[in-house]
Amino acid sequence: MQYSLRGAKLTERFESCRLAAYSDSAGVPTIGYGHTIHVQLGDTCTVLQAEIWLMEDIEMAERCIRGWVNIELTQGEYDALVDFTFNVGCYALLSSTLLTLLNAGLYDLAAQQLDTWDKAGGKELSGLLRRRIAEAGEFDGVI
Repeated sequence: MQYSLRGAKLTERFESCRLAAYSDSAGVPTIGYGHTIHVQLGDTCTVLQAEIWLMEDIEMAERCIRGWVNIELTQGEYDALVDFTFNVGCYALLSSTLLTLLNAGLYDLAAQQLDTWDKAGGKELSGLLRRRIAEAGEFDGVI
């Protein structure tokens, strides 16, 4: 399975391209389309570099899903999980109740876990809640 165009559009709805590094809501240095690996405040990039990092970060999220989700997924479920993992990181997915429930075949309960991930730096963020609701809709096939 591969991240679909529909999944990519989900990510595009919630990520924008910033060519200068900034601190995200949790205080993590971030650049491009939410890229955080080896980023320091003061870093800059080109649009092309930001797009390359985006593709690499999505591929990392896909590898995480393929490696740790051991049940069959629909395209919508896969896309929602890739966007979620792209946003929160593979480690967060691996240590989540969401993954445990999903691998137990409890799809509905796993989807309900998405909206519990609406915080950054300990603060509830409406933008993250909107993203989680959109991911849940994609997961459930209602978007």
